[in-house]
Amino acid sequence: MSADQGNAASGSATYNEPVVDFELAKGMGLAEDEYGRICDILGRVPTYTELGITSALWSEHCSYKSSKVYLREFPTEGERVLQGPGENAGVVDIGNGWVAVFKMESHNHPSFIEPYQGAATGVGGILRDIFTMGARPVACLDALRFGDIDAPRMRYLIDGVVRGIGDYGNCVGIPTVGGETSFHSGYNENILVNAFALGLARHDGIFHARASGAGNPMLYAGSATGRDGIHGATMASESFDAESESKRPTVQVGDPFTEKIVLEACLEVMRTDAAVAVQDMGAAGLTSSAFEMADRGGVGFRLDLDQVPLRQPNISPYEIMLSESQERMLLVAHRGRQEEVVKIFERWGLEVAEIGEITGDGRAQIFAGGEEVANMPISPLATNAPMYRRPVAEPSDLAARQAPPEVPEPDDLGATLASLLDTPELGCKSWIWHQYDHTVRTNTVIGPGGDAAVLALKGTPGGLGLTSDVNPVYCSLDPATGGAQAVAEAVRNLACVGAEPVGLTDCLNFGNPENPEVSWQFREAVRGISAGCRALDVPVISGNVSFYNETEGRSIPPTPTIAMVGVIADVMNLPVAHFTTVGDRVLVLGRDASEFGGSAYLRLLHGVEQGAPPRVDLEAESRLAGLLRSLVSEGLVHTAHDLAEGGLGVALAEACFGGGLGVELEINDQPHQLFSETQARAIVAVAPDFVEQVMAKAEKLGVPVVEVGSVGGSSMKLRCDGAAMDSKVEDLHRIWSTALPRALGM
Repeated sequence: MSADQGNAASGSATYNEPVVDFELAKGMGLAEDEYGRICDILGRVPTYTELGITSALWSEHCSYKSSKVYLREFPTEGERVLQGPGENAGVVDIGNGWVAVFKMESHNHPSFIEPYQGAATGVGGILRDIFTMGARPVACLDALRFGDIDAPRMRYLIDGVVRGIGDYGNCVGIPTVGGETSFHSGYNENILVNAFALGLARHDGIFHARASGAGNPMLYAGSATGRDGIHGATMASESFDAESESKRPTVQVGDPFTEKIVLEACLEVMRTDAAVAVQDMGAAGLTSSAFEMADRGGVGFRLDLDQVPLRQPNISPYEIMLSESQERMLLVAHRGRQEEVVKIFERWGLEVAEIGEITGDGRAQIFAGGEEVANMPISPLATNAPMYRRPVAEPSDLAARQAPPEVPEPDDLGATLASLLDTPELGCKSWIWHQYDHTVRTNTVIGPGGDAAVLALKGTPGGLGLTSDVNPVYCSLDPATGGAQAVAEAVRNLACVGAEPVGLTDCLNFGNPENPEVSWQFREAVRGISAGCRALDVPVISGNVSFYNETEGRSIPPTPTIAMVGVIADVMNLPVAHFTTVGDRVLVLGRDASEFGGSAYLRLLHGVEQGAPPRVDLEAESRLAGLLRSLVSEGLVHTAHDLAEGGLGVALAEACFGGGLGVELEINDQPHQLFSETQARAIVAVAPDFVEQVMAKAEKLGVPVVEVGSVGGSSMKLRCDGAAMDSKVEDLHRIWSTALPRALGM
């Protein structure tokens, strides 16, 4: 590195000097052939600023260069899909002139370094993706993966992440209505924070981030630019190592009160028709927003960085382009109408400045201090980033990990069930969601704790169901089966509230894709998700890939999180996941096949994480979901709850907890089968007069059904082949409801 380049890296020299030292490019995350490629595109050596721009745009986080080749397998179209992948968020028609806009994103690396701000700004970023599309955000979900509670820093990470999500969402006034939280040693060194947001808009109110119109001005609005978050996109495209703690300054700092004002101002601007395009400054900041908007519209732009509002003096062009300071927006206005936009932002008390204009030459020209610091063609950088088909290799120990495990019989059914309920994994998560406001905006019909959250669509009888699902242990043992299972479970959860799925978004969390075994995991998971989506008719309308979730070569379990949205015709008299009525008959839908690979029973009680995960019969899942939706729409069930981790035993206990009602059951299975995790199963509670009708419907649709007992009393009484239990619901509930706080030392 030359002296000048070394000075440029520290911010004391000009940023329009050529960079001829590959080591500097390598330090920014560019491979040698990628550095050569940018030289070929430019026809010369890049300047320092150009190199920084390229490294951000070609980072894994922004370009999807290791995943695009597989993501093309997803089904992305459907009769309700108005906007699929490629915009800030996907859009589906939900009827009555309304559309739902939703997306899921990761904020894993920042949350591991600085959990409070990492999680908070994850919420802020996903909310901006929604209102950038012209939709008002109305709900969030969070999908959190933590390590063992006793692992180093883990209590600190759990506390910071939960507070960050709660504080940001609560301040902006968007309810967090559901999600999921799990604990596994595979996340000891890399936690996952996946944030989902959904917004509503009128059918004709959707806004796109596609710049157009040579001469149209580009406006910057929102918070001033600082040095926080610089190279956050490239940090999210790297594995952690011993030096990662020093990366704390790359984590952005959020301001939810400014976010709320930016939200309202942007929605007001969009109602005026004065704006052509709007894009938030997320990963890679001004770089990604300007390049992506211009590329979508097939235009170029000129930026004058001297006009960008700055939080502190002497911020270099390189830093301005790559800063990920929060609550900032880039807009293209119609020429001659920019003053309308400016006045709206100023009325909301926000800083706004004209920083450039659209051109017709397809190039990015960037100036600072009266000098040109970058002049680059846009499309080769934004659209035609490098794309790799990484080598794949099935893990060498896969056959051993999938070997059938021994399944011991429980010595005492009641004690075994209590022990499962006493784990952070299966215990109640109310300590988390009680820190979130899940009723603000008064749309929440069913909040956290059920199979799926339900939102009312005001002014209509209908609503939306929302859920988030994945079982990383299944995915680790067989990623294709695990991917399909995540889709199937999401469909099942929505069906329990009568919702018909209309689309999904995903957050695909994996290790280093340059590791052939990780690349194999990713390929197989995508294939499993695709198979599930096609069989169950659920298009993928948006999503995110998060690679490099590993530390010192130790990768997380493959975790392809699925968030799904469904439409409900009428939200009145929906069933709930717990028993509500004494005398109801309990029916089990679906047939057990005694499957224990990756089960909670073996993993949490016996320390065995082995075996092929439960088979996913997508036809059976489709029949079950159709039956559940039919039962809900006809008002035939008071309770509907799917069987997932912990099997029938845990599902029955959970159904007792919501209303404190007991149950008396006789099940013709071996005791250990109570904890089998065979898929395509659910329990329903039905008034005696409707039992025959429900069983006839199940038979007609080809869903196995058996009546196992009735609701009533204050105990969970259960007899099976050779064993019995009689446990007070109150005692089990006390164990379950305090499991997580006790594990956290509270």
